[in-house]
Amino acid sequence: MTISKKISLAGLVVLTAGAVILLYMAMQIAYGSRAFYKGPSSYLPPLAIGLLTAVGVIAIQRRAARRSMARICQQIGNMADTREAGMVMLEDTDELAEITRPLNRFISMVAQQNTELQAENRELGIEARIASAEKRNTEAIIFSISDAVIVTNRFDELMLANEAAEKLFGFKLDNALRKNIDRITSDGTFVRLIRETRNHARSQTRKMVEHVMEYEHEPRTFRITLSCVAGAGDDVSGVVAVLHDVTREKEIAQMKTDFVSNVSHELKTPLASIKAYIEMLMDGEAEDEATQEEFYEIISSETNRLHRLIENILNISRIESGVVKVVREPLDLTGVVKQAVDVLSPQAKLKDIEFVSHLAPVYYQVEADRDMIYQAVLNLISNAVKYTPNGGKVTVSAVVDERRNVVICEVADTGLGIPADALPHIFDKFYRVKQSQKIAKGTGLGLTLVKHIIETVHDGKLSVRSEEGEGSTFSFELPVIE
Repeated sequence: MTISKKISLAGLVVLTAGAVILLYMAMQIAYGSRAFYKGPSSYLPPLAIGLLTAVGVIAIQRRAARRSMARICQQIGNMADTREAGMVMLEDTDELAEITRPLNRFISMVAQQNTELQAENRELGIEARIASAEKRNTEAIIFSISDAVIVTNRFDELMLANEAAEKLFGFKLDNALRKNIDRITSDGTFVRLIRETRNHARSQTRKMVEHVMEYEHEPRTFRITLSCVAGAGDDVSGVVAVLHDVTREKEIAQMKTDFVSNVSHELKTPLASIKAYIEMLMDGEAEDEATQEEFYEIISSETNRLHRLIENILNISRIESGVVKVVREPLDLTGVVKQAVDVLSPQAKLKDIEFVSHLAPVYYQVEADRDMIYQAVLNLISNAVKYTPNGGKVTVSAVVDERRNVVICEVADTGLGIPADALPHIFDKFYRVKQSQKIAKGTGLGLTLVKHIIETVHDGKLSVRSEEGEGSTFSFELPVIE
């Protein structure tokens, strides 16, 4: 019990005892007698009665106060257990009601604030779930893009990247998150582009640049699209960089340019020759019949060359565009090879070239277009005869590899061979080995057409082995029909 409480209780006791004594003295005066007064000791009974009365009053008040406090504690405890705010209820005559009224006002205010906070929390929870769903959708979109995607924040730190970006720059996203972009890649130009986009651009800025980067130890050309991520107001909170590999597109564009240039050159050469000899005939320069015959043969030869060139270009174009008509049927490859050998035997005899054939039994068949396979075999044998010196040897074989279940056709010659630096380009359009150009004329499209027929149309495999001065061996293989 505190000092103030002790003082108040003592005062109450004194007041009660004094009130009893005063009442006793008033009774004496009222009766006009001193019969009740027996000296100081005569005050003890009323004093004792006063003290007992005071103690009883105090006990009753404390019991009432304890009951009120117990009710308050119980109601507050229930609020704590149920987590629901309510009013502390006491009777209006209860002395502690003066305390509960401001307490109830405080509880009401807290309950209202709590309700408002819960509503705000629900709204924030909904917004957080929406933001999380949008983030997952954005990540799913970025991860599904085949191009490399890099997302940085306002401090040039990596925030997001897809698998293509990991392969391109050689990092793992889990280990690279929140690292500055210059710690992820050593390509200073790419880092500079991101920083310049962030520093000097607005949220709607989008720019595209082409940049050559090292990828898998080879230079690759990338078209980089840089866009700013909008932040609060007009601030830029980050940069998104998309890197699209355009190396193949550049190569194709260059190939188209080269193709047009080469076609123009190849067409111009026979046309110029035909035109020149026709003009000489018209001018009467071929006076005798032998000269006229020579001019006619040259014109015919150049016309045939022009015809072959156009046919090869058309055939290659049809195959590459997928519009060529393919008639697949069971085909005896041995019979096709034998037919091509018979057709070219007269040309071989003129150069005293020995033909050697090793042909498999005819019952091994492949599923292929007869005319196309015949054209491919004819081109290979024709090249072997054309580029083999007089007195050389050409070996043609068609054998079966039963282990791999394929038919292998080989055409080997004892010609000049192909230099090592020319082998990777031997099947390119209009490519001709410089040493071979002196021996025979050609368009540089024959081997390209053979490659398309074997690999593009028939899903086969074409290869070449050669050593300069030792001859060449061209071979292709096709699956055998079960």
